Amino acid sequence: MNKADLLVVEDDPALSRLIGYNLEKQGYAVRVVGDGEAALEEVRQKRPDLLLLDWMLPGISGLEVCRQLRGQPKTATLPIVMLSARGEETDTIRGLDTGADDYLVKPFSMEALFARVKAMLRRLPPADKTLRFDTLVMDRVSHKVERGGRLLALGPTEYRLLEFFMLNPGKVFSREELLKHAWERSSFVELRTVDVHIRRLRQTLNEGDEQDLIRTVRARGYALDLPQG
Repeated sequence: MNKADLLVVEDDPALSRLIGYNLEKQGYAVRVVGDGEAALEEVRQKRPDLLLLDWMLPGISGLEVCRQLRGQPKTATLPIVMLSARGEETDTIRGLDTGADDYLVKPFSMEALFARVKAMLRRLPPADKTLRFDTLVMDRVSHKVERGGRLLALGPTEYRLLEFFMLNPGKVFSREELLKHAWERSSFVELRTVDVHIRRLRQTLNEGDEQDLIRTVRARGYALDLPQG
C-alpha cells in the first residue's frame, strides 16, 4: 500500500527536520519546504494527502497559503493542519475560519502531532473507492460487498480481512501479518483467532458451488486467489 504523502511547511530548520524525521519514522512520505511560495509550488506539482502548515512564514503567510488553496477546485478539500505559536482562542478561530481543518499550538509533542495526522488521514476517502476480484465487488465508501450480485453480510473484522486481501490479491500473508493489518493495534488477539475469522469469511464468501477464493498455504498463511486448474 502506498505511503501517505505529507507536506510540511515550516521556516524553522531545526523544527522542520524534527517533524520530518519523526513522521518518516511513522511510515509517511514527507516533503519539507520553508516558505509559502514554495508550499504553493509543491502543491501545484503534486497534491499531498495532508498539509502541515506553519502560520508565520516569510513572504506569503500560512494564512494566505491556506486561503489560496481553499479557493482552487483541486485543493479546496485538501486536509490542512495549521501549526502556530499563536495560542489565543481568537487566533485558533481565525485559522479555522481561513480554512484550516485543525490547529496545533507550538510547542507541541510529537505524540500530539501524530494523533492529529492519523485523525485527519482517517477522514480521507480511500483512493480506490471500489475494489474488484473475480466476482467480488467491494464499495469502500458504503462498506458493501457483493459476490456475483449477492450482498454479503460481513462482520467488521471479516470486512477488514477481505479489504486487505483485495488490496493484495494473490499474496500469501501469515497470521501475524493479518493480525497487524486487520485488527486494531490495541487489540490482544491470539494467532488462532485469525483462523476463526478466516473460516467465517469463507462461509460468507462461498455459497453453493461457488469457488473458494481463500487459499490456505500450509505453514505460511492465507491468500485471496483463484483456484488452480
